[in-house]
Amino acid sequence: MIAGMEQDGEHPWERAWRERDPAFDGRFFIGVRTTGVYCRCVCPVRQPFRCKIEFLPSAAAAEAAGFRPCLRCRPETAHFCPAWKDSLATIERAVWLIVAEGALDGDGTVDALADRLGITSRHLHRLFIRHWGATPSAVARTARVQRAKRLLDMTGLPMSDIALRAGFGSLRRFNAVFSQVYRWPPSAMRRPRSVSPPHRPTSP
Repeated sequence: MIAGMEQDGEHPWERAWRERDPAFDGRFFIGVRTTGVYCRCVCPVRQPFRCKIEFLPSAAAAEAAGFRPCLRCRPETAHFCPAWKDSLATIERAVWLIVAEGALDGDGTVDALADRLGITSRHLHRLFIRHWGATPSAVARTARVQRAKRLLDMTGLPMSDIALRAGFGSLRRFNAVFSQVYRWPPSAMRRPRSVSPPHRPTSP
């Protein structure tokens, strides 16, 4: 059950989803049970019936629940705007370290991250479950997949370079995790890049 009901009994996320309010973009996500896809509240596709969706506090929580990212609204491009902005500075910094600095990529561990924050790994885990609906490792995995998706869309880098830059330990791991999340291999998700026509010299 979502906390924070308004006086009229409706949660702000309900209205934001119904009205496609851009002010809430990235603050929560919508999982559609009939399709198995999760979307941003601004997704332009036809909205399903309310009984067929559920609200989730983060992309990591959506993927942990078995939903895959929508290819229309592209959750990986949503603004980083956590719904608990007024809550704990500790969890905000933790997510920043994971998403922006790759604190759990490579040899990074949850224990090391917790030490940087001055708390125990057990307490950090509880904070993530409470505010993000997912573990620190799940948030890190989602961040890596989202980095990879942006690189696939925006660059022509080889898959091995994308895997490295996105924070995966190996190309094999990148292929496995990406395919698990999107239900398609990375190579099938790459958008075709336009090719400029050959230059033809003009007649004198």
